[in-house]
Amino acid sequence: MRLLLVAATLLMLVGITWALLAAPTEVFQGLPQRIMYLHVPAVITAYSALLVVFAASALYLWTRQARWDRLAHGAAELAVLFITATLATGAIWGRPVWGTWWSWDARLTTTLILWFIYVGYLIVRAWAPGSRGARAAAVIGIVGVLDIPLIHWSAIVLRTLHPQPTVFRPEGPALPASMLPPLGINLAAFLLLFAALLLLRVRQERTLARLVERLEGA
Repeated sequence: MRLLLVAATLLMLVGITWALLAAPTEVFQGLPQRIMYLHVPAVITAYSALLVVFAASALYLWTRQARWDRLAHGAAELAVLFITATLATGAIWGRPVWGTWWSWDARLTTTLILWFIYVGYLIVRAWAPGSRGARAAAVIGIVGVLDIPLIHWSAIVLRTLHPQPTVFRPEGPALPASMLPPLGINLAAFLLLFAALLLLRVRQERTLARLVERLEGA
C-alpha cells in the first residue's frame, strides 16, 4: 500500500508538472484547458471505483460474505470522492470557457444524479448497519451504475455545452499526441491512488469488524 501511495505521488508530480509546463496550450480554450489533466483522470477513476462497487455488491448478494460488502463500501466512498473531484474540476474548467460555474447541461445533471445515488448508498450503510443495510446498499450500488451509460451518451445524442468524448473514441483520441503522455501519467497516478486508498479502507473496515466481534464476545 505504501508503495502504491509513493508511486501515485511521484507519477502525479511528474504528470502535473508536464501538464503545466511542457504540454501545448490549446488554441481556443487556452490555459483553462489544462484542468483536463485532472478532470479526465478523476472521471475515469470514479467510473473504475463504481465498477468495483458493482462487482463487489453483486458478489455480496450472491455469497453474503462480509468481505465483499467491505470492498463495495470502501469503493463507494472513493467513488463519491472522485465524482466530487469530477464536478469540482468541471466547474473550474467551465467558468472561464462557458461563462458559468454550473449549467443544467445533460451531462452535468446526470453526473450530479450519480453523485446523489452513491451519497445515498453511504447514508444507507451508515444508518442501516448490519446485513440488512448491506443488502439495501448492494442493490443501490448495482442499480446506480446504470447512470454511467446515460452520462456517456448524453453528450453524444443530445445537444449539450459539454464537448463530445475526445480521448476514448472508437476511431481513436482526438487530442494532439503531445497531450496524451501527461494525461496518461495522471490517469495512472489517480488509479494507483484509488487502489492504495481502497486497500486502506478495506483494512480499516476489517479491523473494525474484528474489534466489534471481540467486544461482543467479551
